[in-house]
Amino acid sequence: MKNKGIIFLLVGLLMSCASPTPPQVDEQWLDATATEQLSAMEQGLLTSETLLKGYLERIERLDKQGPTINSVLSLNPNALSEAQALDAMRANGEIKGPLHGLVVLLKDNIESKELPTTAGSLAFVNNHTYRDSPLAANLRNAGAIILGKTNLSEWANFRSEDSSSGWSAVGGLTRNPHMLNRSACGSSSGSGAAIAAGFASLAVGTETNGSIICPSSMNGIVGFKPTVGLVSRRHIVPISHTQDTAGPMAKSVEDAALMVSVMASTDAQDDATLSDARPEASELANSTINLAGLRIGVVRWRQGEDKDILALFDTKLDALRAAGAELVEISEHSQPDDFWKQSYFVLLAEFKTSLNQYILSSPASLPVSNLSELIGFNEASKREMALFDQSIFILSEETQGTDDARYATALNTVRAATRSNGIDKMLAQHNVDILIAPSNNPAFMIDAVYGDHSPKGFIGIGYMAAIAGYPHLTVPMGAVRDLPVGLSVIGGQWDDAKVLGVGKAIQAIAPYRLKPGFYPSRYDAPSLSGVASPY
Repeated sequence: MKNKGIIFLLVGLLMSCASPTPPQVDEQWLDATATEQLSAMEQGLLTSETLLKGYLERIERLDKQGPTINSVLSLNPNALSEAQALDAMRANGEIKGPLHGLVVLLKDNIESKELPTTAGSLAFVNNHTYRDSPLAANLRNAGAIILGKTNLSEWANFRSEDSSSGWSAVGGLTRNPHMLNRSACGSSSGSGAAIAAGFASLAVGTETNGSIICPSSMNGIVGFKPTVGLVSRRHIVPISHTQDTAGPMAKSVEDAALMVSVMASTDAQDDATLSDARPEASELANSTINLAGLRIGVVRWRQGEDKDILALFDTKLDALRAAGAELVEISEHSQPDDFWKQSYFVLLAEFKTSLNQYILSSPASLPVSNLSELIGFNEASKREMALFDQSIFILSEETQGTDDARYATALNTVRAATRSNGIDKMLAQHNVDILIAPSNNPAFMIDAVYGDHSPKGFIGIGYMAAIAGYPHLTVPMGAVRDLPVGLSVIGGQWDDAKVLGVGKAIQAIAPYRLKPGFYPSRYDAPSLSGVASPY
């Protein structure tokens, strides 16, 4: 690829700027939570420079070589000098903000001024806008170092009905660090795998329907999809203006709460952010919930049938009950017969309008000016079409966008089904404060023949939170057959602080974190030692 050098900046480029004998970081700090790292910096036990260099060395050793997770797509050439400047500020008693010195990765559909924003597409290799998205600017102003961009499912997994999650033409395939032949899931696959493998303090993902929650659950980390409008969507390659949002992917709920409190802001150019009901940053960062007396709706009708997941789920419910929470079983729910057809049409219509607007707004010189031309660009590219087609693109182009006569009806149908007749109804009808459910099944196999294929389907009610635009948090619940699974906490619109507070309380009474084993397959995991060999 002609411009490959622009995108794949080498770790060595940054390391060469270091002193001849670079300071070494204790591996424990690379795996520590962001809040633990901040505390260590405050105590003089850690510097931003050593943290950054530790992550760069680990990325080179595990992401680019070794198991080759392939989660980090490009690196910020200014990251080292920024870390050194932040260390100098701290030494002088100056703190830029609540994330001072932490290392952050952005999904590569989010603009930052140093790097192109490719969305994983060869058509966007030169999408260098030289501007920060509002969320990137907020992170930077809070003292975070944007280390680089993570790989993603191309076009946020909205190109083909037969796609393989974690693959993009620009970045190749991202693998799950727990088992390399398993999917990292969702379009934020690179961010999920990078945090699980310990390549940054924090990462940002984006979600339209499941793309923060699924990779977080299947990679064994915390992921938070906020209420749509809590975080500005400006300068992010879009799918849906009613469902898209960015959110934190982290090692703990405390980290996610701190990060989203910084990411959140109003934006005059994003109407969804202007609600008077939005929570304050301090409320998000410092949210606490007492489980005693809290009424929790247990969503049984979407818990799935995997006995191992259900056993983990019931164990967590026992812990919540022991902590004083009141559990209310929710075993039934109905939705319109044409719900899935209508929800799909909403995305198809919104994508055409939103993407065409984004392309026209980009100051970069791009080879396409609309979705129709993008389809043609892909058809002419052997690499773009090597694995799967662009059936979703074609269906989207066939709509009239949000001007389509069918659009308003479809949007009203799915919003009512997920809001007033969905999450709001379950909360009110059962008089509960919050809803919980398993987040998803364990990671499915990477399949270059049939594309994504989950044998037991997808469980939980994450789709309802996504379509409604309501907050959804996943926290690690345990492991099933050596793979992580998550527990979902879902609330009503602008209940972000409550959802985060409940998540913190759950992690406090039932902490769990699975360290990746980088096993080629489950047959290589210690639990199956010798099973694949002759008796």
